[in-house]
Amino acid sequence: MQFVFEDFVLDQQRRELTRRGQVVTIGPQVFDLLLQLVSNHERVISKDELLSAVWSGRIVSESTVTSHINAVRKAIGDTGEQQRLVRTVARKGYRFVGEITLSESPAQALSPPEPLPPPNVALVLPDKPSITVLPFQNLSGDPEQDYFADGMAEDIITALSRLRWLFVIARNSSFTYKGRAVDARGVGQELGVRYVLEGSVRKCGNKVRITGQLLDASTGTHLWVERFEGLLDDIFELQDQVTESVVGAIAPQLERAEIERAKRKPTDSLDAYDYYLRGTAKLHIATRDAIGESLALFYRAIELDPEFASAYGMAAWCHFWRKLNGWMIDSPREVAEGARLARLGVELGRDDAVALTRCGHALAHLTGDVDCGIALLDRARLLNPNLAPAWYLGGILRALRGETDAAIDNLNHAVRLSPVDPEMFRMQVGVALAHFFAGRFDLSTSWAEKALGNLPSLLPAVALLAAGHALCGRGDKAAVALARLRALDPAIRVSRLKGWLPIQRPEDFARLVDGLRLAGLPE
Repeated sequence: MQFVFEDFVLDQQRRELTRRGQVVTIGPQVFDLLLQLVSNHERVISKDELLSAVWSGRIVSESTVTSHINAVRKAIGDTGEQQRLVRTVARKGYRFVGEITLSESPAQALSPPEPLPPPNVALVLPDKPSITVLPFQNLSGDPEQDYFADGMAEDIITALSRLRWLFVIARNSSFTYKGRAVDARGVGQELGVRYVLEGSVRKCGNKVRITGQLLDASTGTHLWVERFEGLLDDIFELQDQVTESVVGAIAPQLERAEIERAKRKPTDSLDAYDYYLRGTAKLHIATRDAIGESLALFYRAIELDPEFASAYGMAAWCHFWRKLNGWMIDSPREVAEGARLARLGVELGRDDAVALTRCGHALAHLTGDVDCGIALLDRARLLNPNLAPAWYLGGILRALRGETDAAIDNLNHAVRLSPVDPEMFRMQVGVALAHFFAGRFDLSTSWAEKALGNLPSLLPAVALLAAGHALCGRGDKAAVALARLRALDPAIRVSRLKGWLPIQRPEDFARLVDGLRLAGLPE
């Protein structure tokens, strides 16, 4: 049996959805859901019926059903706002309201394949940020350099594809624009993406200059522009360096653009990802009130999508941050809750670099298992070598384990990946921590001051400042820093330091205790 509606044919026997003769790729459960709706189009189908028919009666969350309904709508060119074909009936279920023709014969149902809609018909944007990387222009006047320009774009596509929160157009589609003069808005409409990355390569002698720019396809405005220069002595190493720098730089730009977009949406139309973005924006502020608001937003994202691994990771991170800054009210309960969220995030996000990064760091601080945290962060870096937080949070954990030189290398690499990161203060306090444990107190206090310039309430930076000045014999400065420390956390004492930071080497812990005791911290 075939169900024909608009330009679509749903073939029950072949288990295939086609549009004008072209197969529309959908998952098996999405197909089953669409088949149930279409074959029962004369009535409303309840959620219980869908659970029985599609999930064999297995209990699944409300958000799972909703996400599959959204996938059905997307496959047939419908949306939750339009509900042109699939209508939600409040508190009752769903109904397919399109006009359907039944056909027994494939020949009757399938007319000769027609071309898909022309490029000026805008595709529905994916539910997550979307980007295409256009072929880089070869401005060298040397056709033999085409392979280098093409390889640059291909490497960037591959690297961006590791970001699970990002929808990336495949190379074969984006490379259809090679050699064509294109407009970002037109490309965005044709490929159904929100962002366009374009670039150029210019060779002069043994030097090469590479330029990249990120554009918002809806407005044509520039979000980021950067230029890279190097020698052709090792062209593939240069290609890797540029790829790493471009991906590391544009990921935070995309996140900022998405956060601003989420902020502009009405509160009655927010979904799990929007709540996640709003929570991330609050997280970067890093104050006590902002972290409380951020945690509530991440819990809301989890409620809407119980399998959202990164939301679990960010929620766990909020609990860690509250512990680090002395903001917890019921420490045992909150520490246990943070660890629970982190473990769930790891379980759900084994291949999600963002989830592993935040969960791994949170677990190390909440449970004291730094080795486990480093292992999770190393896996995150394997999945996405260009994720700056995986490098700087891994660097901090390595400093806590006493690997000070490796920690500084990790942290410097993170700064190169994301030189204008909203969480730069974390990189700076990580460097301060590594120098402190290495006995370089002047460098430690210098980096702690930099971190406090970006976040004045950063408790570990103030503690390092007080201890570093004291160990250098600068008693007046140590006293000022200690007064600041106790103003931020009146409950901090020498006796409570053991459970504050998961410092692994006894000599490193003793050094911090000695410094703070010398600065005047009460026992």
